[in-house]
Amino acid sequence: MLKKSFTRKNLNYKICQNVGFSKSFTSKIIDDFFDTFAAELIKSNKVKISSFGTFEVIDKKERIGRNPKTKDETKITARKVVKFKPSLSIKKKLNSE
Repeated sequence: MLKKSFTRKNLNYKICQNVGFSKSFTSKIIDDFFDTFAAELIKSNKVKISSFGTFEVIDKKERIGRNPKTKDETKITARKVVKFKPSLSIKKKLNSE
């Protein structure tokens, strides 16, 4: 069974239906939200959304990785990744189903 992804287009449609704004207006709001969100993460700030969770940028060190199929070792470069920690209310909602 294939799982569908919830896309920006789906989000725009849901907000448009629930709030009653035009699609172009809600699209602008969503774009501004994600631009601001990304800008704060790029500055390495923590982004906390009440009753949803916390997004944080962490630094991963350089390490040696292995291809499980060929057993070849390769160097994985140092990089930054976004870590998400869900809030307690989200955890409860996920596990109540």
